[in-house]
Amino acid sequence: MLIAARALRDLPVVADLVIDLVPAARTILLVTLPHVGPARLRDLLPAADRLVAAGAPAAERAAESAAGAVRIRVAYDGPDLEAVGELTGLGVAGVVAAHTTGTWQVAFCGFAPGFGYLVGGDPRLEVPRRETPRQKVPTGSVGLAGTFSGVYPRSSPGGWQLIGHTEQVLWDVEREPPALLAPGTRVRFIDADADADTDIGTGTPEPVTGIPEADLDHAGDER
Repeated sequence: MLIAARALRDLPVVADLVIDLVPAARTILLVTLPHVGPARLRDLLPAADRLVAAGAPAAERAAESAAGAVRIRVAYDGPDLEAVGELTGLGVAGVVAAHTTGTWQVAFCGFAPGFGYLVGGDPRLEVPRRETPRQKVPTGSVGLAGTFSGVYPRSSPGGWQLIGHTEQVLWDVEREPPALLAPGTRVRFIDADADADTDIGTGTPEPVTGIPEADLDHAGDER
């Protein structure tokens, strides 16, 4: 949906009709001006389909490549880490290696302020949600669910498989912008034990290579 949302935003007519455009896993929320009805929005669909089929605009792809990634240092000590190792067949070390290899990207945000649904990671890490959600997941917990990874910006109930935690602040109302992660942000996870001296600051971008655009629309089945 991230690519589709960008394609819609690229339509000149959208600026005249839409106030905000928010991608989700399988839908895009359009907040329109008061005078815009459903029939007018339906007129946009053929052009949007053509843009989606053509992929993201070249200029935007170039800007993405230059934007770099936010690094998040993680202590891989989550209560579900061993279970995820068994579910995936990777073992604990294999899960950590898979999670820290390559670059993830925020497909969309939701659930809680500052919570980004990350896609594009190692497909071997796809695991189901816990059968019984926890009533309280600590702030900074790093989890897996379906094709997603994510970091809990604050304590809340949750059913994701928790593999670690980070001290990095995902949501801070005193910061501008408050959210560290936004749709399209690229993220690299760093193993705190293996790279304890890495200065992650508040999310300093670093140059990274791109990931296949096809992975961006795997904002899939588990939330």
